[in-house]
Amino acid sequence: MSAERLAVLTEGLFDDYHAKTAHGVIRYGTRDVAAVVDSTQAGRTAAEVVPFCQKPVPIVATIAEAVERGANTLLIGVAPTGGQLDASWRALVLEAIDRGLDVEAGLHTILADDPEFSSAAEHHGVKLRDLRLVPADLGVPRGPDARRPGVRVVHSVGSDVAIGKKAVTVELDAAARARGINSVYVPTGQTGVAIAGWGIAVDHVLADYVAGAAERLVDEGSERGELLFVEGQGSLFHPAYSAVTLGLLHGSSPDLLVLAHRAGATHFSGYPDVAIPALPDLIKAYEGITRPLRPARVAAVALNTSGIASDDEARVAIAEVQEETGLPVDDLVRFGANRVLDAVLTAFERPD
Repeated sequence: MSAERLAVLTEGLFDDYHAKTAHGVIRYGTRDVAAVVDSTQAGRTAAEVVPFCQKPVPIVATIAEAVERGANTLLIGVAPTGGQLDASWRALVLEAIDRGLDVEAGLHTILADDPEFSSAAEHHGVKLRDLRLVPADLGVPRGPDARRPGVRVVHSVGSDVAIGKKAVTVELDAAARARGINSVYVPTGQTGVAIAGWGIAVDHVLADYVAGAAERLVDEGSERGELLFVEGQGSLFHPAYSAVTLGLLHGSSPDLLVLAHRAGATHFSGYPDVAIPALPDLIKAYEGITRPLRPARVAAVALNTSGIASDDEARVAIAEVQEETGLPVDDLVRFGANRVLDAVLTAFERPD
């Protein structure tokens, strides 16, 4: 993977939350990103458009320009609602193949199953990599006590979708490793797989096997380290994406939870008439749903304050949520992960 140079395709969407794959790979990935392809933002850098990205990756208008900058792999950098390839992007994917680029995607549309794409890829000798392909031998989990002794699991959960559960998990893992702790980031979505180079996109798994996939990820993570930070998906009460949340909770059997929330959010993304429960009620719900299998309490709240302009105002929002929940609260991207990591490590030391 070190020889790969990515062109990240986000045409028209780089500044939208649907481009979270692009944002995550640019900030946290280890592969070199030669360019972002988005004609609506061409001439700027990724960090200028989305400060979260941090890196000054150039944004260009065309795939040809990305190739001129050394790109040899096209990564589809958006996660559209429903996960299907936009029909208008077919020509861009075919152009990339024609120019000799491998193509990598985390869509529910499997590139390798598309006759036109697979034929073109074979003709030009390039690879199609589908990040959402799942192992064929998945089954139901063995149960909450099946994992390797001594392994501890922390699972990020959310009040809503697309609020930073992945970022929370990656930041906690990085902070733990910086302290010399043998920790592992466990990817459960296509962006995480693109970042870490392993994992399972559990939202592409048959519903009966989501918990089994989560258990397998814990098994694989335990071969890499002893403190596992399992990336969350969906939200327990989200009208569209709650099923994957419950499967991950039961299958990963976490010891502790970290709740992600966007400051000021009151209603679920995509469902403006459906209110998010009050945070204390949501915390009780998450803790209650884990109790019959392996009880897991919420150790801290990770607050996403990206919509707040100043650090001072962000700290006020953090203090308000801390007062509301009685838990340690911080924005891990804005202010660092140490406070929430301290809360997690302290929670492991406390009796239930």
